[in-house]
Amino acid sequence: MNWEFNLPVKLAFGNNRHEQIYDYICEIGGEVGVLVCSHSFAGNGLADKLVKLSGGKIKAVFSDIRPNPTTDNVNACVDVMRSIGADFAVALGGGSPMDCCKAACAIAKGDDKIEAYHSGGKAISADEAIPMIAVTTTSGTASEVTNISVLTDLAKNLKQPMNDPAMYPKIAVIDPVLTLTVPPQITASTGLDVLSHAIESYWATLNQPICSACSVYAARLVFEYLERAYNHPDDLLAREKMAEASIVAGVAFSHPRTTGSHACSFPLTNIYGVPHGEACAFTLDYFVKFNAEHADEEGRITAFARDCGFDTPDAMADEIAAMKSRMGMRTNLSQIGCTTDEQIRELTQKSMSMLMKRNPIELTEENIYNMYINLR
Repeated sequence: MNWEFNLPVKLAFGNNRHEQIYDYICEIGGEVGVLVCSHSFAGNGLADKLVKLSGGKIKAVFSDIRPNPTTDNVNACVDVMRSIGADFAVALGGGSPMDCCKAACAIAKGDDKIEAYHSGGKAISADEAIPMIAVTTTSGTASEVTNISVLTDLAKNLKQPMNDPAMYPKIAVIDPVLTLTVPPQITASTGLDVLSHAIESYWATLNQPICSACSVYAARLVFEYLERAYNHPDDLLAREKMAEASIVAGVAFSHPRTTGSHACSFPLTNIYGVPHGEACAFTLDYFVKFNAEHADEEGRITAFARDCGFDTPDAMADEIAAMKSRMGMRTNLSQIGCTTDEQIRELTQKSMSMLMKRNPIELTEENIYNMYINLR
């Protein structure tokens, strides 16, 4: 087995670590920066707090970002960066601000729009990039430790990822205190995204020992602490453990990436508006059972389930299904308005991305159609 591991992101974990933002900016040599965040943080005082803590180094705030960021959002962010001559950026929030900021930073010193890179085939140049600090406020996407940005080009009706080494943040700040105000349903959805990262990266065809160890560690934390954080939002220990699970799961899928559940999540989100983590979890328990039945000759999936405290993969899948129900997640297609065979076939077709090839057994359109029929 040949494998490599590289994670060029400094991880700063701990309560109230966001208050050291000035030190982190100095560490990367920043002088003129842009804070990229959602509208909510621009309005609730947290963005203003970071601007003040930056010691005058953050000169502008950009918050025009959709929940699933678009190429237009990125271009508008780049315009702000170029207009002030930004030499760094700070992303504050979850996956959407992170993805927007990573893509914008990658081309900030160039003169082209993001579409040229996202779908036009133009290569990102490190000479055009500025460094980024990621301050995460959710325990879910782990976008702060990946070089991936998922963007939607509305003009082309195209949602796809882009990635490049230049898109890695320089420093990721993981502060559990910032997750205390996350509402229960978002806590559930983002926490299930963590579990999907852990499980999918473990069985992905590109799995490797370091990432697999992280997969098990992260999944165990989710099974123990997610519902505790969901039921008791002010439980700081539960928030700490879910933040820990999120960042470790981010390391877990940084190289193997994800597989079938994430492939299916994109059309579930794009067509039916299901939040990303809930969309990933929508099919996760089904894939656990399918892969255990069809692709567990070496016993890896069985070993994973046992390492997580279950006798069998089916028992683990049943617990995932039960967790979803207990936290109010949707579990069948009728609940999201997908009821006709035509709709199911469209959902199937749009689920068939390259991620299906990373599953331990390559998934066919027939496999996915049959899965959706079972999830009606």
